[in-house]
Order: sequence, then structure tokens, then C-alpha cells
Amino acid sequence: MIFTSKLKKALVAFCLLIAIFFGAAYTPDYFEISKNLDIFYSVYKELNVGYVDGTKPGQLMKTGIDAMLNSLDPYTVYYTENDIEDYRFMTTGEYGGIGATVNDIDGKIIIADPYEGFAAYKAGLRAGDQIVGINNINVEGKKSDDIGSLLKGQAGTPLKLKVIKAGQSSATEVSLNREEIKTKAVPYSGMLPNNETGYIKLVSFTENCSGEVKEALTALKTKGCKNLILDLRGNLGGLLIEAVNIVNFFTEKGFEVVFTKGKITEWDKSYQSVNPPLDLQIPLVVLVDESSASASEIVSGALQDLDRAVIVGQRTYGKGLVQQTKDLVYNAKIKFTVAKYYIPSGRCVQALDYSHKDEDGRVEKVPDSLITAFKTKGGRVVYDGAGVMPDVKGKEEKFENILMALVSKFHIFNYATVYSLNHKEIASVKDFELTEAEYQEFLTYLKGKDYSYKTKSELELEEIKKNTEEEQKLSGIKTEFDALMNKIATNKKDDLVQHKATIKKYLEEEIVSRYYFQKGRVEFSLKKDENLNEALKLINDPFKVKNILTAIIPPTKPFNIKKKF
Repeated sequence: MIFTSKLKKALVAFCLLIAIFFGAAYTPDYFEISKNLDIFYSVYKELNVGYVDGTKPGQLMKTGIDAMLNSLDPYTVYYTENDIEDYRFMTTGEYGGIGATVNDIDGKIIIADPYEGFAAYKAGLRAGDQIVGINNINVEGKKSDDIGSLLKGQAGTPLKLKVIKAGQSSATEVSLNREEIKTKAVPYSGMLPNNETGYIKLVSFTENCSGEVKEALTALKTKGCKNLILDLRGNLGGLLIEAVNIVNFFTEKGFEVVFTKGKITEWDKSYQSVNPPLDLQIPLVVLVDESSASASEIVSGALQDLDRAVIVGQRTYGKGLVQQTKDLVYNAKIKFTVAKYYIPSGRCVQALDYSHKDEDGRVEKVPDSLITAFKTKGGRVVYDGAGVMPDVKGKEEKFENILMALVSKFHIFNYATVYSLNHKEIASVKDFELTEAEYQEFLTYLKGKDYSYKTKSELELEEIKKNTEEEQKLSGIKTEFDALMNKIATNKKDDLVQHKATIKKYLEEEIVSRYYFQKGRVEFSLKKDENLNEALKLINDPFKVKNILTAIIPPTKPFNIKKKF
């Protein structure tokens, strides 16, 4: 393979950028940097010239860059020109495409979730349809990752799909135009059953998500909303400034919502509430879980520090890092960590210390000895270093092994397709529920299908068996061992009955999404949401809310308490 001068220039340009980004401007040891860049260039050149099977230079380079960045932290990422649509979707919620997600199911590319109102939906494509061709290219046997670049593209460009509709055996051709797809950051908002409490589900912090929250809140207030529940569960974060804007809705102008501190003074910034608030008085509960991260933690943590909201749920993820994106040559980009952020009390919620890894490269949690207590605006004690701890701990949702097996093997998804083919319409989201007879039909559908899984007990017993075989002691306990394994297997057969309520809930939710799409899925999930019900009971008790927000509880350990206010 020829190592061209153009490729050499690109590599040199990239190396210079790496030098700039990762220390050349701040590290006095220029010789060490230059030496290692020279070594890297030499290795790359020799591989491309002489490696026996040949190499793909771009792929080889990306593999090297990805490994280098991954050694720093999981949030530092390199985007090639081909990845730009994914990057744009991550930051804006927008991309050019057909407006549908796809899954790999049983060796087929299946439409999983068409977005209501967009190109795929308008062309009649629905969940369960199989894509077998794109613009006269046969994609049977390919993976969904292989066809992303074929489906995405500039808005307005034509696309021809060859599709086998769910329930049919022959393919039909579907013509459509790609569109500018904008997924909603607020897929659902509405009044909860008591007709006084509004609910807003925020799933991402993309551009103008604060505008969507503002629009939802304004609409709820016209319906008589007197209390508000903001749901950030599962929200992995996004743009910091959008988090600041949302906190600003509920706090006075002029408060510092968050400040960042980095290696260089350019990243030492303060972000304040600069706009008039929307509502300073409305009682507010924020729902969080272990997947609420980054910007979600800025919103929940800042509102907690300012004693403006009661936080309900589980401890959040613990991402207190800030990333910045820089343009590279050839339309590539790099997103890298530049700072840590600190919420109003002065605490940082970062749970993992990426600067200290053990000998195996594993990241260590911030040790308890370094956890510091801080005080909220009103004097309540809060802690750093481990996410945002809720004021009221919610019930942790358990995903039983049987449910995970049914979901991961797509039996729930596939049965929802079968159900929708046999039922032209269903009851409203509010009223829909599977009957006992219909659940039995689902169990009949499962007969002969693989939904096996191994329990923790089975895995541990298999390890014991392996050890006893190596020690040549299995023969003495084989009868008892086999009896125990058979007993566990027998008990597992009852899982479809024992965990019926949980399985039924997820099956109903999947079925509802076939008729009422994303909005319906979220709305239905609220019907049996124990943590939402806990938040609803809490917010309807103003004295309890007040007591939580004004209670001065001493720290559980003799921490050194810091206070920024």
C-alpha cells in the first residue's frame, strides 16, 4: 500500500492538533512530545507500507485515536466526517433521514420506532416492517450499523426502500424524501389525575430543549397547573447552557447556577440566571435515577442547592465533567473534557476519578475519605463526589431476568407486532389494558421459543462445578448438585406467572406504542409508575415539602462542611 504525500500531510496536521490539544501549549517538555509524535508517524508509515495483508489507513488511524482517547475518559471522542450526522443529532436532536429507528432482529433489519409525522411514518412504514433494499442496494444479511449512512442524508433527497411489511411475505417498493428530523426533548407533558399537578418529561438537553420546557409549562398553567413534576429519569444530559436556562425558570435572576474550572483559565466560567423567572412559587419535584447524568445533575443539583425543589428517586450517575468540541482537518471533530463543573453550594458531583486508575486501567470512585459536606442556600447538608442524592429515596425498579430475556430476544417486540396485525385499534392510552385471556395468548405465542437465561445462582453453581471437577471431587456431590440445578430450572418455569405484572406492563407499553407512538409510550408508562405516584403524593402535601426544604439535618459523618453562599 502506497503511503502518499497527501496522507502524510494529513497525519502531520493531525499530530500537530493533538500536540496543541493535549499539552504542547502547556507542557514544557517539547522534546518528549516531538519524539513520541515521530515514533507514532514511523509506526503508522511502516504498517501501511509493509503489513502483509494490507491496511485501511483511515480505519487504522481511527482505531489508534479511539484507543488513545479512551485511555483518558469515555467522554473524549473523535468524530470522522462520516460521524458528523450522529454528532449533530447528539447536540441538536436533528439529523437528515427518514425519521425511524431500526433494530437487528433474527438476522433482519427491522423498523423499531417510526417517529410520528415524519417521512417513514408518512410513507406508511411501521414497527415490525423489514428493510431489504435501499436505492436498489440489497441489504439482506447486513446489520443496522451498515445501513445508517444509506438512510441518512441531506433533507429533500429522494430515497427508495424495498420493504417487507409486517405480516406479508413479498417486498414492496416505498418512495420517500429524506427530511430534517427533529426529535422532541419533551416527548410528553400533561396534567396528572388530580388535575392540579403538571408533568413534564425531558429526555435530553439538546438545543432549545429549554424552549420546549417553557412551552410545556406555559400550556400546563393555562390548564390550572398548581404543582409541577419535572422528570429527568434516564436523561443522560447534553448542553450545559440549556440546563442553566431551565434552572432559571424557577429561580431569581442573578444567581450563579453553575461554574466550571479547567486546566486553563479560558474554562473558568460562571453561568448565572440572567432572565426573569417563569415561576418562583410553584411547588416543584424533580424525578431522577441512576441514569440521570451531566446536565440532568446540574438541574437537579442546582435546584436542590437553592432549596427550590425536592429531588425524588435514586442517586444520580455522577458526571461532573464538561466537554468542548473543536473542529479538525477534513471535517472531523474532537470532543474532549476541558473542565469540571460546580453547582451553587460549591460541590462537584463527579463520582469517578479518571486521573487515578489501578494497574488494570480500572477507574476508581472518589474515596469516602475525600467526600465533603456542603450546605444549601438554607443550610441543609449535601455532599459532593457521588452524584446527586435525592431528598426522598424512591423505589428502585427491578428488571427481572425473565423480563430481560424476553426483551433482549425481542419476544415482547415481536408479539406487539403480531397483536397490532390482529387488532386494528385499541382503547385509549388511559384505558388500555391486556385481558387475562390476551396475556395467555402471549404465553401460547412463547411456546417453543427461546427465552432462556441463567440466574446468578446457576452461574455460581457452574463455577463451583468447574472447580470441583478440577479438584476431582465432583463425583462425591454430583447427585446433590444435579438435583439442585434441576430444582432451580423447575422454579424458573414459573417466572412467566410469578412476574406476570412486570412482564404485562412492558408488553402493554410496547403494544400502545404501535398505535400512539412515542407520546403514547411515555403517557402509558406513567400509569403504573410507583416513583411518580410517590412524587405526586409528596407534592400534594405542602407541609411535607416545606419541611424537607427547610430541615437542617446534621451530616452523617464529621465532615468538614463548606458553604459557597
